Amino acid sequence: MRYFFHIAYQGQHFSGWQKQPGVKSVQEVIEQSLSKILKKPVQIIGCGRTDAHVHASQFFFHADFETEFEFDLLFILNKSLPHSIAVFDIIKMEGLPHARFDAVQRKYDYFIHTYKDPFLGTQSSYYHENNLDFKKMKQAVSLLSQYKDYRNFCTHPDKYEHTICNVMEADLFVNAKENRIRFHIASNRFLGKMIRILMGQILLIGKGGLSVDQFENNLNGAERPKLLLPAHPTGLFLSKVTYPYLNLVPKTEFLTDTQGTEWLSV
Repeated sequence: MRYFFHIAYQGQHFSGWQKQPGVKSVQEVIEQSLSKILKKPVQIIGCGRTDAHVHASQFFFHADFETEFEFDLLFILNKSLPHSIAVFDIIKMEGLPHARFDAVQRKYDYFIHTYKDPFLGTQSSYYHENNLDFKKMKQAVSLLSQYKDYRNFCTHPDKYEHTICNVMEADLFVNAKENRIRFHIASNRFLGKMIRILMGQILLIGKGGLSVDQFENNLNGAERPKLLLPAHPTGLFLSKVTYPYLNLVPKTEFLTDTQGTEWLSV
């Protein structure tokens, strides 16, 4: 029987979702907890691969079990996991749906603050920039859904069969004081470090180091960016994953009400 697990995690203490030798990953920590509880090895498949120190306010993985649980696995698993990982739902599925390959949309949000704040340091990226041109940044963001090939915004494009991404949503928000920024993007798929690279280019536009026309030339493939500087991983959240058969509202309230912040579209 296949089960989907609906979870969230803070990624600052992990080297990403995917299990890798010699580093601490979210996948490995969960597999170790499940294996200890069930007293046999358990392997899980996640809905994607977040980078080191990247968060997920909604994430799914699936696992197969021979029998139904005769105890409260949700409660016991949450007690076993660190505070940085929470399991919200364990859902018995019909057939063998795939947590990664069946996802039709993934949404990400990237948060920036332009003043030093010890309470935002692990959830938002600190960039000391006081004169960003939000209108030009917004112009650049509005172009994203008009183009499909994101080869120029990927660290290792040749490892993919193709670099086509169907960007369905892209928007930029600021707070009333203009010292906090939220970049939102949704697509059927994303390439390696694609969102952080886009965020880095959008910040460069805001600082006047790149024009919107140059950015569009990079988008349409006319030229490659001269410099690819990914934004910091802290501040990036996988915030929603949607399936044809499963569309759950994220349980965490971090994205909708961060210290009472009202996000205004630029």
